[in-house]
Amino acid sequence: MNDPVRPVIKRQAVVGWEAKHRKVDLTIEGPLKGDELLKRMKGWFTADVYAAIEVFGRFGKLKVLDDADLVVETKDMEGMKQLQKHLADAFGDEVWVEPMARKKLA
Repeated sequence: MNDPVRPVIKRQAVVGWEAKHRKVDLTIEGPLKGDELLKRMKGWFTADVYAAIEVFGRFGKLKVLDDADLVVETKDMEGMKQLQKHLADAFGDEVWVEPMARKKLA
C-alpha cells in the first residue's frame, strides 16, 4: 500500500533544565522552524533529510504553517516547478511537493 506521510507538529517543543544538585522547574515552549522539524525526522524517512533541506533551500523556504504543517514557500509557480524537477532528479519518487495556492494558506 502506498500511503505517503508528512511531518506535522503535534505539540510544541519544550526545553527544560536539569541541575546536578537541585530541582529546576523552568521550561520554555517554542515553535520549531521548518528545517528543524525536518532534521528531527532523520531516520523516519528513506531520503537523506539534510540533502532534501539543501534542495528545498535552493528553490524556496521551509516553513511551519499554523504551528503544525511543514510547507515549502516558493516565489512563484516557476520556482515550484524547478523544485519539483530537482527533487525528482535527486530523490526519484521518494520526495515530492504539491503546490497549494497562497490564498489557501492564509
